[in-house]
Amino acid sequence: TGAITSLQRQMEIQESELRRIRSEKELLQKQLREREAQLQVVSDKFCSLTEEQRQEEAVVMMEEENRNLQQVVTEQESQLAEQNNLISELQETIRQLRVEAVTTRLHLQKQKQAQEEIQNQAEALQHKELQTRMALEIISSKFERYRNKIIQVTFSVEGSHEPQGELTDNEVLEALQKIINERAEFQHKLKHKGSK
Repeated sequence: TGAITSLQRQMEIQESELRRIRSEKELLQKQLREREAQLQVVSDKFCSLTEEQRQEEAVVMMEEENRNLQQVVTEQESQLAEQNNLISELQETIRQLRVEAVTTRLHLQKQKQAQEEIQNQAEALQHKELQTRMALEIISSKFERYRNKIIQVTFSVEGSHEPQGELTDNEVLEALQKIINERAEFQHKLKHKGSK
């Protein structure tokens, strides 16, 4: 936004300079028209003189006026050429500034879109994380209930001793394995004796 504002400010300065130069150009053209009007007045004045005076004075005045007008025309043509060059340069500068402003706007728009995409991805990840945590809590709760049932069944067998304090998973597995081994041994003895 700052870059666009700076570019717009530069464009306004350049356009103001362009208007000033065009105004000066119009002033020079106006002065040239005034010179032409003066020449017309001098020409009309010659008409009221006698032929001989007219010719003599006409030669002197026209030579002087021609020199003055030639100098003015030369100066004005030079100034107009400089102003035309400056106008062309200013127009090119304004064109470049407009291109830069458009480029900057496009760049800012792309950055905004990228930021929105990142924001959307972050929100999606947060949502997924929340779902994962909820699923983990459900699984942990189920696992804990299942583990408690195993402990309850394992130590409710006749001859088992009530556990003292918190049991580790290995201790639960050892107790369960002991029950399985005892039952397998008991079944083996029954088969050996021929009982069904």
